[in-house]
Amino acid sequence: MNRAAPDNARGTANSLPVPVNVLIVGSGGREHALAWKIARSTRAGKIFCAPGNAGTSALGENVAIPADDIPALLAFAKSRDIGLTVVGPDDSLAAGIADAFEADGLKIFGPNASAARLESSKAFAKDFMRRHGIPTADYQEFTDSAAAREWCRAAKYPLVIKADGLALGKGVVIAESPEAAADAIRQCMDDRIFGDAGKKIVVEEFLHGEECSIHALVDGTSYLLLPDCRDHKRAFDGDLGPNTGGMGTICPSGSISAPLAALVKSDILDRFLAGIRADGLAFRGMLFPGVMLTADGPKVLEFNCRWGDPETQSLVRRLDSDLLDLLEACADARLASLSPLWSDGASACVILASGGYPGTYEKGKPISGLDRVSDPCVVFHAGTKSDPGGGAILTNGGRVLGVTATGSDLHEARARAYAAADMITFDGLQRRNDIGAAK
Repeated sequence: MNRAAPDNARGTANSLPVPVNVLIVGSGGREHALAWKIARSTRAGKIFCAPGNAGTSALGENVAIPADDIPALLAFAKSRDIGLTVVGPDDSLAAGIADAFEADGLKIFGPNASAARLESSKAFAKDFMRRHGIPTADYQEFTDSAAAREWCRAAKYPLVIKADGLALGKGVVIAESPEAAADAIRQCMDDRIFGDAGKKIVVEEFLHGEECSIHALVDGTSYLLLPDCRDHKRAFDGDLGPNTGGMGTICPSGSISAPLAALVKSDILDRFLAGIRADGLAFRGMLFPGVMLTADGPKVLEFNCRWGDPETQSLVRRLDSDLLDLLEACADARLASLSPLWSDGASACVILASGGYPGTYEKGKPISGLDRVSDPCVVFHAGTKSDPGGGAILTNGGRVLGVTATGSDLHEARARAYAAADMITFDGLQRRNDIGAAK
């Protein structure tokens, strides 16, 4: 098979690469990481990020268009000769951004709204898994809160209560008792703390094992499996506290042996590919299943239809091939012709968050120390903005920065990431200090 060209490859005088203008939709650490890697391609033309953050502005041009304003994004892409649009957020995909761009003949990386239901509706995804033999937890779905509470009274605990729709990675509660389940159901379905995402819930059996993040580029006819990662979802050390969007990642996870990788391919990815063909789902983009490694083998916790955040930050640090080539091949259903190259060793990402995250937090805190970080560490911006009155970088979200590093092994990668993280300060900074630590 042909190999995707390394991103430091040079064109010859007789075969200069054709520049491709790229629009990246989103404003988080995932989008900064994608922009950083795409910018290293010899084929990259102008890079635009909508709306972007203080980090992406150093790689291209930020565009003041919200990620969910599909008509404005489409008009912009047409006006700037965008050759590829890369979608980060799940809600943009669920809203049909891929449908709109493809209808106008524009190339886009990300599944259409119908296929994106595999993430935007947990009930839809669970039904898909059940019908196509993809291993997952047993479950029930409910649209009536009283019926859900009644069922949970006689259930075996712990249970997992999930909002059906998109909830920024926070719509999952592990209930240890009927009282805790009833409270979670009330907040989700009656109080609607997650909005319309909680109109329906899925109640699952609790799976025991070790969790890992799987990423695979899928073009509808084939897939490419990426290195596995481990996310750290809980807010505090020791996997304590509330769920977050992710407080840090390592790559590889250290949990996927060759036999387990073979099972992930045969029992999850192969069956997923057969399932989307059977159901007529036009899935072209990133499939990101959260997987629990149980005593009975790997089981899917949920499907995501986009790059993980902060998994992306760790993945791009180890990718030696040209990311632009891979994304275009996926959008064009040409993945089978490529085999990406990955560096040996490991990578680690430590999230620096605002005090109070994932609850209430303040914005506008000046960040210092960013200029002190250098290779082999890279800081990916998430919730940041530039101070319009000066050169300062300010906090502008819950997860503020992702400090990433590579190393010959995980010990070296995480030591470098934490050494770099120690250089950065802002008022109220919180982080986990056990990312990638031995369990």
